[in-house]
This record gives sequence, C-alpha cells and structure tokens, in this order.
Amino acid sequence: MLPLSQWPLASRAPVHGIFTDIDDTLTTDGAITQDALEALAALKAAGLHVIPITGRPIGWSEPFAGTWPVDAIVAENGSVAFRHRKNGDGIEKIYQQDAATREKNYARMQEVARQIVREVPGAMLATDSLGRETDIAIDHSESTHLSQKGIDQAVAIMRAAGMNATVSSIHINGWFGDHNKLEGARWIVRELFGRDLEQELDHWAYVGDSTNDQQMFAHFKNSIGVANIARFVPQLKDFPNYVTTRERGAGFAEVTKALLQL
Repeated sequence: MLPLSQWPLASRAPVHGIFTDIDDTLTTDGAITQDALEALAALKAAGLHVIPITGRPIGWSEPFAGTWPVDAIVAENGSVAFRHRKNGDGIEKIYQQDAATREKNYARMQEVARQIVREVPGAMLATDSLGRETDIAIDHSESTHLSQKGIDQAVAIMRAAGMNATVSSIHINGWFGDHNKLEGARWIVRELFGRDLEQELDHWAYVGDSTNDQQMFAHFKNSIGVANIARFVPQLKDFPNYVTTRERGAGFAEVTKALLQL
C-alpha cells in the first residue's frame, strides 16, 4: 500500500465515479461525519458519480439513499439497491434476484442463522437484522465482541451450508447467490447508465476499510483504503493500492481532496 500522496495525477484525472464502503469508511463511530458528507456533496457538485456499496441491510439504507448526495446505494453486498426514480419522484428499490428466489433463500438463511447462534459461543444476530432481505449478519464488533475463533467458526458454518460469507469491520455477512460487491457495482452501472463497468474501470475509484473490500481492491487500479484498514492487514490477501493518512470519514474526505485536487 502506497501513501495516498503517491496516487498519480494521471490516474486520478480520468476518474468520473467513486464506489465506497459505508461502515468505518464514510462513518465514524456509527454515524457519518460532517467532513464525509461535505466530501460526498463536493464530488457530486464536481459531476462525479458516487455509489456506496455496503453489507448493511436495504432497510437501514433507505433514509440515506434519499438524503445523501449519491446516485444510488447498493446494499446487502450487491443484491439490492435504492436508486432515484427517473421522474425525480423519490427512490425505488431494485433487486438482482427474483421474488421466488429471494423467498426460498430467506428461509434457508434463517436456518443457518439459528445454527450459528446455537453453536458459536457468544454469537448473536446483528441489531439491523430486521431490515435484511437477502442476507444474514452476525455481529462481531458493533454491539458485541466475537473472538476471531468465533468469527472463523461462523464463516465456516455459512460456507458449509453453501453460502457466500464475508467479514466487514462490524459484521459477518452470509448469503446465497452469485452477487458480491463487485457484481453489485457492475449491475448498478448497467442499471443506472446502461454501460459496462469493465470497459471503464480506470474511470472509477473504490474506497474501503476491511476484508470484505478485498475483491474491489484487487479489481480497481484506483483502490484506496482508509487508514483504519491497518486493523485488518493480518487477514488481508488483497490490498488497496493506496492508503490515507486519516481514518474513517476523515480518510474519505482525504480521498475526495485528492480526486478534486483541492
């Protein structure tokens, strides 16, 4: 990881959009800070697309999709999103999976969630679980603390059931389906703009902070970790190309200044 100050101007200049994680990337202590909000507004004012992609539930994301200066919010690790209606009348929810698939998967996921809570000492569902439609989340660092052994055990149970599983800065997320943050990014670019993300990768940047951002770090040349990514370095296999000097929302604001050459 190179310091953000070494991000070349030649790489920054073509960027016309930014994907970002939310928890501990835009937020600090669970809430978005004024500097991060101002950074989002500055990016939009400069004509850049801004799309958060998060493991948080779609229900949790709804108020932010309607009030933050963003094009859309992709939630539950890429499966569902809120976007602005074309007529300007509020926001609408869109899914990658059809209703029958979502219903079948939801029942299976609840069984796995109950197994984890039953078998992993100290495991509990994330407090935002009621807002989830296409995944489950086990809390490890938001409202409780789960040991690394417990995290590994929960991930193993999810994967043994045939689920995808990732670990964010606060939760262990599990789901059935082919979606993930990268597929969510590809999907939302098609849905919003009718374009192929793979044909314009150099025009996008990604900002994140933890192990569930690794696929995005590996795929984007313009990948940045906020400074608190240091907590996850021992677990990372794929690293961002650059890292900020500041943590969380302040780190995102630092990325914005670099992009806008402020």
